[in-house]
Amino acid sequence: MVSVTVMSNEIDTTVPPSGDGCQECLAGDGWWVHLRRCAACGHVGCCDSSPARHGTRHFQETGHPIIQSFEPGEGWFYDFRTGKVQKYGPELTAPTAHPKEQSVPGPADRVPANWRELVHR
Repeated sequence: MVSVTVMSNEIDTTVPPSGDGCQECLAGDGWWVHLRRCAACGHVGCCDSSPARHGTRHFQETGHPIIQSFEPGEGWFYDFRTGKVQKYGPELTAPTAHPKEQSVPGPADRVPANWRELVHR
């Protein structure tokens, strides 16, 4: 059962995630708190608590409004247009989360010791 109200081009259940971590953070020297996956194209970006907020930036640049948590054990969706979280939605192509053994925040070798002071609240 789909609980999010979407247009047909806003969720593609066949596209895999872009990787195990935030694309932009990995391309540079960034780090993230949690990960979010675009339901339209599979882009994996960092959450709004993360320093760079790449998940939101992806929405601003592409107009793709629906993301899903990319954290193990979480399956909720978020609609940037309404600001609402939906507990359920369509099953996206696996994997639906980063590997459980991956550090949070991550990647482990980039997270500063004072990371809690650097996150957005």
